[in-house]
Amino acid sequence: MTETPSAQKLSLFALTAMVVGSMVGSGIFSLPRTFGIATGPFGAIFAWFIAGGGMYMLARVFQALAERKPDLDAGVYAYAKAGFGDYPGFLSAFGYWIGSCIGNVSYWVLIKSTLGAFFPIFGDGNTIAAIIVASIGIWLFHFMILRGVQQAAAINTIVTIAKIVPILVFIVILIVAFKIDLFRANFWGGEGMPQSSLFEQIRATMLVTVFVFLGIEGASVYSRYAKERAHVGAATIFGFVIVTSLMVLVTMLPYAVLPRAEIAGMRQPSMAAVLEAVVGHWGAVFVSIGLLVSVLGAYLAWSLICAEVLSAAGRTRDMPRLFGTENANKVPAAALWLTNVIVQLFVISTYWSQDAFSLMLNLTSVMSLIPFFLVAAYGLLLAKRGESYKKDAGDRRRDLVFAGIATAYTLFLIYAAGMKFLLLSAILYAPGTALYFWARLEQKAKVFTLVEWVIFIAAAIGAVVGVHGLATGYITI
Repeated sequence: MTETPSAQKLSLFALTAMVVGSMVGSGIFSLPRTFGIATGPFGAIFAWFIAGGGMYMLARVFQALAERKPDLDAGVYAYAKAGFGDYPGFLSAFGYWIGSCIGNVSYWVLIKSTLGAFFPIFGDGNTIAAIIVASIGIWLFHFMILRGVQQAAAINTIVTIAKIVPILVFIVILIVAFKIDLFRANFWGGEGMPQSSLFEQIRATMLVTVFVFLGIEGASVYSRYAKERAHVGAATIFGFVIVTSLMVLVTMLPYAVLPRAEIAGMRQPSMAAVLEAVVGHWGAVFVSIGLLVSVLGAYLAWSLICAEVLSAAGRTRDMPRLFGTENANKVPAAALWLTNVIVQLFVISTYWSQDAFSLMLNLTSVMSLIPFFLVAAYGLLLAKRGESYKKDAGDRRRDLVFAGIATAYTLFLIYAAGMKFLLLSAILYAPGTALYFWARLEQKAKVFTLVEWVIFIAAAIGAVVGVHGLATGYITI
């Protein structure tokens, strides 16, 4: 475990801000249209009940693990390795890291798409001009973070407070403009609602709910910087409650001011378009400014998390040890460089995407599902064995229920993702295993056990099928 100078320790408020800052990014500004396409208020209520309930259980698993396994201070990745072995642990670290990189790409796409509403040269966020400006932004943030984690974390706390204000103003204005008759007309979907079952409506919203809940584990990932270990679990729960309340209101209130079909047809960020329809053009400008602050703040938080996950894996030699090194400012410089090179390559790739924001949003969510599943399963394993519980029989039963529901929920999400995105994730997982080979060669250790060979072969087959699907047009991006 790496010792951290007291000057770099984070308070409960700072950790909670890290969770809120990580979660409130681009996703919340896209919720009205995403839900409007899939369902009406009735289906949205069920979707948020399932998503909120499942993510709450996952948050409680993170809280329990933070308290019962304080030595595992790298969060998502460390739990997977402790529970299921070296290669599953690597896959968790790699999947979480590469998914976070892709999430950072979605932020730049949405920034440029937002500006595209005022400056057509940026289009939907994937024009050449948009890619050039995003690339400049990537490296400006990169060199700022290299100056020190504590300074970046302090900036994140300030930005988190600033970006909540436009969301609260949006909520207040829509509450004042609430029309009960319109909400009632939209309740079952209203005019033009696609003919699909309630289950399919809920399934269609699941990946975006995963995306907007990403960051719930932010305090756990950054636990080695906490002033007190108990603050990690508390920050996770506080952040969850705050952000869930905001997301449900942002989803439900538009149904009371506009027809569902009109919401479904809006460009992203649809939150800006909704407010513009209610109060005029200034509403779109106001929300767009809030979005830019929000997304830039979330990008900062996720850049920190990306580098920290890769660095933690490097320190424990589950990634090449190069990535575990730090510069004079205690920043994992090599990990940060690789992270931003990957982000840069994905930003360039958006030029060939039909809907770059949706693609990056969904792929980010899918890459996070395996790490989340392994965390939930590890929590279930601990509670079932009674490991670290001893006399806490009541806590053990409670955590067994929480972890069991969280495991079932993450399995449902993997199913809801669909084959297309599972194959796309395999295209990333299989070649990413080269980093695992590198790390094992450094240690002169056996590469795979028999079970790990089976996992790798399955990922490799999925990658081949995925590449073939892209080449033949069966899979479109």
